[in-house]
Amino acid sequence: MGEEIKSAAEGAGLAAPHADYGAKDIQILEGLEAVRKRPGMYVGDQGTRGLHHLVYEVVDNSIDEALAGFCDRIDVVMHGDGSVSVRDNGRGIPTEYHEGAGRPAAEVVMTVLHAGGKFDKGAYQVSGGLHGVGVSVVNALSRWCELSIKRGGSEYTQRYERGVPVTDLERVGDSGEQGTYVRFMPDDEIFSTMEYSADILKGRLRELAFLNPGVTVTFDDRRPESGEQMKTYHYEGGIRSFVEYLNRGKETSFKPPVRIQGSRDSTTVEVAMQYNDSYVERVFAFANLIHTMEGGTHVSGFRTALTRAINDEARRAKLLREKDENLTGDDLKEGLTVVISIKLLEPQFEGQTKTKLGNSDVKGIVDSIVYDGLKVALEETPEILKPIVEKAIKARQAREAARKARELVQRGSPLNKLDLPGKLADCSSRDPQASELYIVEGDSAGGSAKQGRDRMFQAILPLRGKILNVEKARLDKILSNEVVRTIVQALGCGIGDTYDPSRLRYHKIFLMADADVDGAHIRTLLLTLFYRYMPQIIENGHLFVAQPPLYRVQEGKNISYCYSDKELKEMTAGRDPKRTNIQRYKGLGEMNPDQLWETTMDPENRIILKVEVEDAILADELFGILMGDAVEPRREFIENHAREVRNLDI
Repeated sequence: MGEEIKSAAEGAGLAAPHADYGAKDIQILEGLEAVRKRPGMYVGDQGTRGLHHLVYEVVDNSIDEALAGFCDRIDVVMHGDGSVSVRDNGRGIPTEYHEGAGRPAAEVVMTVLHAGGKFDKGAYQVSGGLHGVGVSVVNALSRWCELSIKRGGSEYTQRYERGVPVTDLERVGDSGEQGTYVRFMPDDEIFSTMEYSADILKGRLRELAFLNPGVTVTFDDRRPESGEQMKTYHYEGGIRSFVEYLNRGKETSFKPPVRIQGSRDSTTVEVAMQYNDSYVERVFAFANLIHTMEGGTHVSGFRTALTRAINDEARRAKLLREKDENLTGDDLKEGLTVVISIKLLEPQFEGQTKTKLGNSDVKGIVDSIVYDGLKVALEETPEILKPIVEKAIKARQAREAARKARELVQRGSPLNKLDLPGKLADCSSRDPQASELYIVEGDSAGGSAKQGRDRMFQAILPLRGKILNVEKARLDKILSNEVVRTIVQALGCGIGDTYDPSRLRYHKIFLMADADVDGAHIRTLLLTLFYRYMPQIIENGHLFVAQPPLYRVQEGKNISYCYSDKELKEMTAGRDPKRTNIQRYKGLGEMNPDQLWETTMDPENRIILKVEVEDAILADELFGILMGDAVEPRREFIENHAREVRNLDI
């Protein structure tokens, strides 16, 4: 395995990393002082995202060993006590003393920010963790951390508490193996939640296995409530298998996915692409295995190459007539699934979160390699060209129809009351930052919300009729749906490629539906609309789910509300049931305006859930499974997750 990776690196024009990785390769740039004071600067936030980021940082170190050709297995375990461990069979962190620090190199790596082997290209040619903050930040933000290293025939261990060594790095015995084992307990003084999502972690580990063909990654959730079997991810097909996985359950225009690979100027490029029968584009781009969710120069280069190559071959094959205009990049988006993976020596990421690649030379490199590779693929398998061109022509016609529909929906100024839908009960405020919109299921609930709201800053939009499942329709058909048109008109910000954040009329948008199966379905339909066609509203933190109570509990003159069966059980435990009156709300319409305001709309009391996308690939997969045409993936999902449903109100 190691030889294969080293050969690939050499073939890409990269000098093979030297095997005598040692203390001299560890460079110290600065200390750890600010990490515990400002953890959000290093892991994103102190909530769910930051908690999961700890795991990613440790796993990325193991992946870097795999990229260097010295590791082909990574094991991740969620332990019953809430800790996480990551084990690899790489070279092991160096254990000898570091001359500059006067301490073992492993201790330097664990306790000093910007210390590691990734700043010296002799140790790692390509690395995802280029900031070098990984495991030291994890150590600093953990209640405790245990390190075990097998290297040079020996095994060493050390323990840390909140980033501070509490034992020396000690040799504990002989070992014929090699590798690094890190187990850490996130610090509950730092993080607001300690609950890991197995689905989010499995999604990232699966992704890494696709991007590193031949590497085996395992995930073992040993938490008592889990009940899951250990998962093993290993894909010899690499990103071609990734595209097939993303398109499972869909009709594809050709099989297998087209795969293009090449290298230039110490940059390697790999692309796999395939068209399916859906109406949305799915582009997943990676630079040194980092998911660049905002795209960047590698995505721009791919789009340019795809458009040029398809037009050239379509002209040559007479699929486009002389009078026909060239296909545009927008025409070629519909139904496209593509994974782009590039590896380069000095990536320049825009922003602290590394979500957009900025290297200017990468665009031309990707453009050239993809254009040449796609031309060869289209010449060798000409049958794949026609369905791509036909789909693009239909998409162009649909986009023109959608443009006309958008003009009807968005005609006039979004601040002109005459242009707003008649169902909307608007608020008095004209400040979007201070304004809220409640999208409410049903007329009766909408009536209660209108009466109970604060008219100064809360607008109410009751929905009549069922919203279209946008997962199964083109934008022109979507915009012909009355419910969708009403929502787009109320928001004022446009939809799809005409979205304009400056025109959004409300910076807090609440989805408010009954706490039953129908309500959950409507919420899912609305979430699909926002995720597919107005994702910026989610990304910018404007979308929320309102949480109405399930029960009203009255004991004498005291009235309380419960938002779950568990909460009700805890509240009523040990009470005399004859003196307690419990009302179960079957729908929002059963609540009078005062109750709806007090429990669900009053900013002082309400409980709300902010809609966030922690993992774009996982979200895309779930929306495709739950709202797509294929029945089998949906059945499999329900079977796998049915045990997680505690109470289903039918």
